[in-house]
Amino acid sequence: MAAGGNVGVAITGDGARVVTLPAEAADWARTIQAPPGAGNLPNSPSGVFVGRESELAELRRLLCAEGEAAVTQASGTRAIHGLGGIGKSTLALHYAHTHRHDYTLVWWITAQDTDQIIASLAALTTRLCPHWAATTGQSERAAWAILWLQWHPGWLLVFDNVEDPADLRHYLGTLTDGHHLATSRTATGWHAIAPTMPLGLLAPDAATTLLCTLALGEGHTPAPAQRRDTATLAAELGYLPLALEQAGAYLYETGTTLADYQDMLGQVMDTAAGGIDPERTIARIWRHTLTAIEQRNPQAITLLHAMAWLAPDDIPRTLLAPLCTTRPALGEALGVLHAYNMISHSPDRRHVNIHRLIQTVLRQQPSEPDAPPPGRHDAESLIQQAIPDDQTNTPDWEQLLPQALAVAESTPPHTPASTKTANAYEAVAQHLHRQGRDAHSIPLHEAALTQYEQVLGDTHPDTLQSRNNLACASRAAGDLERAIPLHETTLTQYEQVYGGTHPYTLNSRINLAAAYQEVGDLGRAILLLEATLPQYEEVLGDTHPYTLHSRNFLACAYQAVGDLERAIPLCEATLAQREEVLGDTHPDTLTSRNFLACAYQAVGDLERAIPLCEATLAQREEVLGDTHPDTLTSRNNLANAYQAVGDLERAIPLYEATLALCEESLGDTHPYTLGGRNNLANAYQAVGDLERAIPLYEATLAQHEEVLGDTHPHTLRCRNNLANARGAEAGIQQPDKTTPATAPDLRPSPDTPEQPV
Repeated sequence: MAAGGNVGVAITGDGARVVTLPAEAADWARTIQAPPGAGNLPNSPSGVFVGRESELAELRRLLCAEGEAAVTQASGTRAIHGLGGIGKSTLALHYAHTHRHDYTLVWWITAQDTDQIIASLAALTTRLCPHWAATTGQSERAAWAILWLQWHPGWLLVFDNVEDPADLRHYLGTLTDGHHLATSRTATGWHAIAPTMPLGLLAPDAATTLLCTLALGEGHTPAPAQRRDTATLAAELGYLPLALEQAGAYLYETGTTLADYQDMLGQVMDTAAGGIDPERTIARIWRHTLTAIEQRNPQAITLLHAMAWLAPDDIPRTLLAPLCTTRPALGEALGVLHAYNMISHSPDRRHVNIHRLIQTVLRQQPSEPDAPPPGRHDAESLIQQAIPDDQTNTPDWEQLLPQALAVAESTPPHTPASTKTANAYEAVAQHLHRQGRDAHSIPLHEAALTQYEQVLGDTHPDTLQSRNNLACASRAAGDLERAIPLHETTLTQYEQVYGGTHPYTLNSRINLAAAYQEVGDLGRAILLLEATLPQYEEVLGDTHPYTLHSRNFLACAYQAVGDLERAIPLCEATLAQREEVLGDTHPDTLTSRNFLACAYQAVGDLERAIPLCEATLAQREEVLGDTHPDTLTSRNNLANAYQAVGDLERAIPLYEATLALCEESLGDTHPYTLGGRNNLANAYQAVGDLERAIPLYEATLAQHEEVLGDTHPHTLRCRNNLANARGAEAGIQQPDKTTPATAPDLRPSPDTPEQPV
């Protein structure tokens, strides 16, 4: 890799999401060295590690031999099925601390999903190159970290709590000059990723030693009677490491004797065959632990119950601050929780982590009748207060997103509704919409709509807006079976509440028409659009953005039914008006430019279509980012144009990259993903590669039938393409009958507070 020029770095999914770094930043990735002992390892929850020596040695052997390993939950009669607490992260953490001086860098990565991995890699750049990291976005920081890891061998990356082993495939393939260690509750799916090391319960002797050390203090030699009592308690706790740590911390902090603790605790062993119930075990312990914490620091209990509803990893201390009167008070309360092994701190102490099993048990704590569960109201209040005033303040938003999603997704039944909480959910969802991540916003919209309906009623303006936004997000995620009824219901209600020509009603009608068009019902879509456009012109004027939006959709519908004599002039007029009213690089202007390029290609005018596609893609990458759905649309359409002129050497790599990006960003069955898969199969067939084309067509057709239905136009197109490919395989050549899929930006139009009155 040569220094001196701009460098493209793939940050996810088989090299698909490529981020271009400036030459100067790429050169810093080559020349900056990690300081001695560089890393971000969390502190060990208990600081005590016993009984895993053989596993530690096996882990070292696997990493030195293979370069990667995954610590997973063991299967078998002694495994704890379901929840964690068995010590996977503790083992990985102890390995990292033990061997940190064997590595140039040790970096701990929260890895529940790809977004968290990217955020953790971006944090590495902030640590090593802070002067540049402060000036750029998260994707660029993650790309820089990958480039740095490629230049500097000998590191250890720890991917903690991996949900989907496939998420690591790209990183293990791209970063080959160090060690990768993963922890996961998932024992399957690793065979093609990394060798696994299942982890079971502690052995009885090791569990007894651990509990003795925690309860009595390091260096204390227990008397035979103490050892026997400890062994009995360890057995009652099922040799579950998390339970042993919790009990040991209580005994040490309170000075309670083993005998008294056993009397207090009672029998906790689950008599079910095959092991213990970790939730029941932890719940029985806490009845006394929580009482001790509350007596010592009541604010600590308040914090703990609020954290039960947040994301378990990387909870910002600043988010928790409103629950304490002062910063020192916050520090004291968190210190008490740490002393009782309820939380762990990040190395810089700016974030805290809480075990998922602890959260599960806390959420099940009893509450007063008709009252929210403990901590629930505080968690919602924290999200409300944390909404950034600045919509462009990306770092604050990125810290808030996992916390807001966790609170929305964990809403218990019968929780009192709040419009303030619903407003906060909608604000976070709108941020995701601005980033083109509508599918990720669905849990927020669902939670917000439920609360609006409970507090305000079914037809209140805020409820209608929320229902419209959920419909748009569902449509953007490809769930048209849900989106269309939501849009129809919302439109009917808007007409009843506001009348037939109110801007809100017109906007709802446009969204319903777009959904009809996307599902292939062009007749109803065009009727709605033709009726709505004159109303927009009359109510808002000829050049209002909403009028232009309506005109653009009508042009697209004309193009979809092959009426290019009406589509192209309408596209050209709309583009000219948007350039004048909104500017050359406004997202809506870029949408019109893409529409026009598609129309030119449809009539065979590729001399005008290709330059317009190339210019639009470049502008969208710059304005919207590399993985925004509109950028993916432009990349697909440029590949289509290249294929149309026979330039398959440029078309196929572009199709492959676009498909990988769609799978990563939108999911495996999103309509854009299905269209991208059809197009790639089409291109493979065009170069005679039927061995790759036919299986891809077959898989794509099955997905089209499942997602869009047996008679959807896209399904019919895919079925036609598969038949054509099979005919070609049999020697019946029909190359003119394959049909690529263009995607002319049918983006939803959610309501926002800035809508016209």
